[in-house]
Order: sequence, then C-alpha cells, then structure tokens
Amino acid sequence: MRRTSFAELDCSIAQTLEIVGEWWTLLILRDAFQGIRRFEDFQRDLGIARNVLTDRLGRLVEHGLLERRPYQTQPPRSEYRLTDKGLDLYPVLIALMRWGDRWAPLEQGPPVVLTHAACGHDGVPVMTCAHCGEAVGARDMRFRRREAKRAKARTA
Repeated sequence: MRRTSFAELDCSIAQTLEIVGEWWTLLILRDAFQGIRRFEDFQRDLGIARNVLTDRLGRLVEHGLLERRPYQTQPPRSEYRLTDKGLDLYPVLIALMRWGDRWAPLEQGPPVVLTHAACGHDGVPVMTCAHCGEAVGARDMRFRRREAKRAKARTA
C-alpha cells in the first residue's frame, strides 16, 4: 500500500512524518534509544522481516538519524548509532510512551520506567519553556504562523 507524501505541505509535523511516520521506524528508534545497535538485535527484538528492517534502517541512515559504524571486518558488519539528529527525537518518543501509559495502558502497568541517570530517581521528563524554565503543556502555548506565509497566502 502506497501512502500519500507530505513533502509539499508547509507543516513541520508533515515534514517530520515524511521521515519517521512509518510505525516500524519509531519502534526501531525506540530500540536504538534503549541501546540496541546491531541488525540481528533489532530483528530479534522487533520480530520484523529482514527486508523491511533493511529498508527502514537504510532510510534512517539516509536521513541522518542513524549512522552506520563498522565493528567487524571478516565478515563485514556494522552497527547503527543515533546521530544528534536522531537524538533530537527523544522527546517525541517519550511523549508517545507517556501517552500510551496513560491512554492505552497495559494491564500489568507500564513496561518501561525511566530513571534519571544523574539523580537515580524514576520519573518522566517534562517540557519546559526555553525562556523562563516553567513547565508547559498544550494549554500553555499558542501556535502562530510566520508572517511571510500569511502575506503569501493573501496574494495567492
């Protein structure tokens, strides 16, 4: 099944979905954040078909979210490491995890608990305002279109 491309939409969310919008991609990234690096380990953890995994890993490398690093020469083998671009998706995955824990909970409770490495306490990261440091949620922020876009739309 071929999906619609979002490449032409003037929307940051659509542009992000163009790269990471396929569900296996997010699960591969989840595994990468949990320390999985090798093809066989991704395949074993996810139960994903090898050809699908090969394709998804290739796209993540192509878009610069993962990089391939050789770890063995005979036979040649590489592992996949998150880049800075990939690491920037951490808040997205944590938000999805939090939403799932709250709105689609498993009977036995959350399968993963996050522990802050620096202080050793369990918790969930919160989104904060970069200016004042206050915690923010959906009701605390406003969407505002850039002015150039509005002017262009009026003249079109």
